[in-house]
Amino acid sequence: MTRILIVEDEPRIAAFVSRGLEAAGYETLVVEDGPEGLESALRGDADLVLLDVGLPTMDGFEVLRELRARGSAVPVIMLTARSSTRDTVTGLDAGANDYVPKPFTFEELLARVRSRLRESVPQPGVSISHGDVVLDILARRATVAGREIDLSAREFALAEQFLRNPGRVLSREQLLSRVWGLDFDPGSNVVDVYVRYLRGKLGSDHIVTVRGAGYRWE
Repeated sequence: MTRILIVEDEPRIAAFVSRGLEAAGYETLVVEDGPEGLESALRGDADLVLLDVGLPTMDGFEVLRELRARGSAVPVIMLTARSSTRDTVTGLDAGANDYVPKPFTFEELLARVRSRLRESVPQPGVSISHGDVVLDILARRATVAGREIDLSAREFALAEQFLRNPGRVLSREQLLSRVWGLDFDPGSNVVDVYVRYLRGKLGSDHIVTVRGAGYRWE
């Protein structure tokens, strides 16, 4: 199920948005301050973030700048009572995908959420690539700078997850679920082992370890 992270310090607004999104079929996670929202987004806990600007401790603009600086490409919709052109430009320049001024109708917000989620879903295709790495999905072939690389079925599936989510932190739990079909951590280091295999075959600089969070493809 698609999960949406709501970073909003006004309980009434957070509850209103959360209830509406859950009724529309989404899973939601609500946090009340900037640092916690940043941590959740960097863990890869959400497919989209609704980010309020006026947050305690660390405002939404700071959260967004740090999120993008650390390589996250998760779609972000800013929510704010500030409706000036300058604030809108600041948010978009910081890396926001959309900007919704308060007050807003839930119908408008839902339409924007759906639109941003559609944009973030990879379209089916014969191949996917990032940098010099290309995966031919139909033929199950991998090449680096035009040179074919032999990958096992599990290595290919892991590489596909990374290339479909460049710049996004994928946790070990997410990778265990998507590649191995496990909804729990069996207590082994199988993900780390296969990441090491991929680094050896596709290039060590592509997969970055994000301490305490997981891995990110660059």
